[in-house]
Amino acid sequence: MVATSPSRSIDSSPTLNLYRTVREASRDLGAPLSDADATVQSMPDASPAKWHLAHTTWFFETMVLAPNVPGYRVFDESFNFLFNSYYETIGERHPRPMRGMITRPSLDTVFAYRDHVDHAVEALLNDRPSQAVAELVALGCHHEQQHQELLLTDILHLFGQNPLRPAYKDPEPLGVDKAELAPARYRSYEGGIVEIGHDGEGFAFDSEGPRHCALIEPFRLADRLVTNGEWMEFIADGGYRDPLLWLSAGWATILAQKWATPLYWNERDGEYWTMTLRGAQPVDRSAPVTHVSYFEADAFATWAGRRLPSETEWEHAASDVSPEGNFADSGRLRPKPASAAGDGPRQMFGDVWEWTRSPFTPYPRFKPAEGAVGEYNGKFMCGQFVLRGGSCVTPASHIRSTYRNFFPPDARWQFSGLRLAEDA
Repeated sequence: MVATSPSRSIDSSPTLNLYRTVREASRDLGAPLSDADATVQSMPDASPAKWHLAHTTWFFETMVLAPNVPGYRVFDESFNFLFNSYYETIGERHPRPMRGMITRPSLDTVFAYRDHVDHAVEALLNDRPSQAVAELVALGCHHEQQHQELLLTDILHLFGQNPLRPAYKDPEPLGVDKAELAPARYRSYEGGIVEIGHDGEGFAFDSEGPRHCALIEPFRLADRLVTNGEWMEFIADGGYRDPLLWLSAGWATILAQKWATPLYWNERDGEYWTMTLRGAQPVDRSAPVTHVSYFEADAFATWAGRRLPSETEWEHAASDVSPEGNFADSGRLRPKPASAAGDGPRQMFGDVWEWTRSPFTPYPRFKPAEGAVGEYNGKFMCGQFVLRGGSCVTPASHIRSTYRNFFPPDARWQFSGLRLAEDA
């Protein structure tokens, strides 16, 4: 196949189809929300749904349209200040912890903004743009899919603070199975030199490459995720009260925050309940535990006499597993129990993001992209830990075995859980 020049016109119909699909999906996510639902910010780390819908639109307007469409008319000059996230090279921006103060524009105006930008982007893509422009639009689409997931996690956190415990989706019970799963099986993997990272085929974020060699020691990996029932055993055994299980920073965090269960759990008449996107529900003992931090995941692994896998181990184990699972597209919006045990690992994709023990650092030979898009991932490669596999609110087309998500070790409002590993 002959490489295409970045400046040469290409057939952009696949990119146009991707764009339309992603933008429509975001609109559907916002449809159940009132203007008030979409405006309130529940904590500094979360953003209002209205902001997510506008920011992803700002990305296309600022990064794609303004530089590439002569005479393009910006929808509203003030939006550059309101909806820039962290791009220092673009200009000043509204402080992140105060995004909930943006009561205007209304949600209807944000949707009008999206329509304005969509019309211009589609016209640009219909005009056979350069490869560089098409790739930038594709980046914007995958960026928007990240915000689709964030919109759902942030709405859950918001509704979790509401004393009425509103449901984002139909609150019908999902059929809690009180039966315990069989103990996890451990699959052995040989040590040696393995290759990880994106190989250049299809889309990937810059932090997923370059593909490179890494050395691993022999290890064993659980064939399923840690369950709520197993986490209840950890709680009952004093897991949140034993400082010997915890990293120093983790112990300081649980004391300061008074953590005693995963986020959203509470007891009713001796039974654990949790907040979900379908409202308050009984905790399903056989489903994967979620909304736990890296600190909690590491403490549980220590309590269990095992450890978290490295991201290299995880990707090596996932490299021959089809990226299928319980994603946002299923409509469940909640982790589900593992299927019957088979020969390979289960739940590698979907359900919950899996904490690894690996810090989010650059791969060998990594170089950030030039310009503002170079701020996308590289600037965050400090103080974060890698998560793998996607979750029940991740779009199915967004995930792959090389995908590296990352959050600080105390974050737990995401759908984050864990899988255990051990040295062979």
